[in-house]
Amino acid sequence: MAFKHTLAAALILFLGACGAISSARAETFNIVGFGDSLTAGFGLGPGQGFTDRLQAALKAKGHDVAVANAGVSGDTTSGGLARLDWSVPDGTRLVILELGANDMLRGVSPDIAEKNLDAMLAELKQRKIAVLLAGMRAAPNLGAGYQKSFDAIYPRLAMKYDIPLYPFFLDGVAGHPDLQLEDGLHPNPKGVDAIVERILPSVEKAIAADGGA
Repeated sequence: MAFKHTLAAALILFLGACGAISSARAETFNIVGFGDSLTAGFGLGPGQGFTDRLQAALKAKGHDVAVANAGVSGDTTSGGLARLDWSVPDGTRLVILELGANDMLRGVSPDIAEKNLDAMLAELKQRKIAVLLAGMRAAPNLGAGYQKSFDAIYPRLAMKYDIPLYPFFLDGVAGHPDLQLEDGLHPNPKGVDAIVERILPSVEKAIAADGGA
């Protein structure tokens, strides 16, 4: 009789453990797009922004994800650092960090932009949140020296923190008027879809590296 009770108890514990594992595996993978107007969806309608389109693309690939929009138009790396703590909630598994374009457009020193991005990456690492770093490139009219210094920020930080780098967030869109709004800076809906298509493999790899969804 005692053996039967022991066996039953063991079976209950086993089934409970299996249920916990199943529940953990079924948990939605929370992603935060943390950036400026390129993340926020400047000039776009509901459902047309980067985070919405990325979420749709990931779900179409079978991922159980939720992609939150923590983009603020006009934000610099300084602004991002100031709001990072409350913009990235507990339970976030992955942050797509896309900042620096406004620093560049305002001619902010690359050293300042790098210091701010470094501090953000350090905080996210301390919180054990994975990061996909989305790089930006300086406009040629800022001069070769500035361009060289600014462009080097992202690969250097990616190497320092051993995190994946998507080299240029606007890859395939910058310089293509048919994929941009009239301001020539922000992507239109087709441009957003082009960004999502190109960055999707990097996001999927980051999800898989953190346990998948």
